Amino acid sequence: MKFIQGTDRTQLALFPTCLDDSLEFDNETRLIDLFVNSIDLTSSGFDMDFIDNGRPAYHPGDLLRLFIYGYFCYLWSGTFL
Repeated sequence: MKFIQGTDRTQLALFPTCLDDSLEFDNETRLIDLFVNSIDLTSSGFDMDFIDNGRPAYHPGDLLRLFIYGYFCYLWSGTFL
């Protein structure tokens, strides 16, 4: 499937830390990531098909992570996300 590929969180950057190391162990984003990875998105009703013209789509799992994080931070508007 042709979705937009995100950055690997374990890849080292110019500085000696990676993005995954900058989060604390008990951060809510780790919980959200584990939750979204544990569910089957296709059987939950998420559409995994894409149209092959135009810009690639975002992966439905990434969008679900973003919306859940917005609810954790009391951001209900897509503009603020």
